[in-house]
Amino acid sequence: MGTISDELSAKIKSLPDIEKIELVDSILMQLDKPDPEIDRIWADEARKRWQAYKSGNVETVSYDQVMKKYSAI
Repeated sequence: MGTISDELSAKIKSLPDIEKIELVDSILMQLDKPDPEIDRIWADEARKRWQAYKSGNVETVSYDQVMKKYSAI
């Protein structure tokens, strides 16, 4: 690592855990930028799935069936 990275790393190591968590959260929030194209694709997919459900083209499973299947795991 370069000098700045080494300095940051040393400072981070000296932080209390709660401040490390806050720093990580801040960094992740800066990296997690909404992507309008991905949002559009998911909205289209949700509409397709809803239409397939409403038209009966999708086999559905009851909540109880799902819970029974996964409660045994």
